Amino acid sequence: MKTLSIKEELSSTSYPGRGIILGKSASGKFAIAAYFIMGRSENSRNRVFVQDGDGIRTQAFDPSKLTDPSLIIYAPVRVLGEKTIVTNGDQTDTVYEEMSKGKSFEESLRGREFEPDAPNYTPRISGVMEVKDGAYNFGLSILKSDSGNADSCNRFTYKYSNPQNGKARFIHTYMGDGNPLPSFEGEPALLDAPCANIDEWTNEIWNALNADNKVSLWTRWIEIATGKFDSRIINKNS
Repeated sequence: MKTLSIKEELSSTSYPGRGIILGKSASGKFAIAAYFIMGRSENSRNRVFVQDGDGIRTQAFDPSKLTDPSLIIYAPVRVLGEKTIVTNGDQTDTVYEEMSKGKSFEESLRGREFEPDAPNYTPRISGVMEVKDGAYNFGLSILKSDSGNADSCNRFTYKYSNPQNGKARFIHTYMGDGNPLPSFEGEPALLDAPCANIDEWTNEIWNALNADNKVSLWTRWIEIATGKFDSRIINKNS
């Protein structure tokens, strides 16, 4: 698989939608993550990320302009012990609850499907990072309609054990702008992750996203040896 730069991949389309990037720092010392949201409608753009315990949640920037909270207000990030859960919807809570009962990442999503937002049927993308006893692995999942057929759900899970230093995997909701929006295709893209620290990582991702459509970005670096983490949030609305 070709390795792409973050700038090359994120700037290749004006509207990748919502995206999850998980990987490992070039030094090999940190598990690294990013989650971003973009928006075309006023309702989608009227959002910010706010800290919520060890995770984050979305909230309306201007509550008076919020028209439909059902698919835009949720907790994208929650922490369950050594696991950090990142998703593009309320399936964060599903993964958290089911994994807390001992189910695997893949099993925890069996009761969920793509979003009911016809005609787009936005895929549900999810990721789980596990940093435990000095080891690190992660998984990514996408639940999508079968070529826009609302009666069929395609389920893909990708797992990465001991990921390479300085590499990351990127999965997002849409292949680009359109009406209806075309769902993501293929396996997660392989990205170079040469950044030396979380601030370089955050700025590189934010600056590569389309200026008109980007809304919010969350990033986190977790020290693999200790589990200690550092996070950043950037909101276009501030």
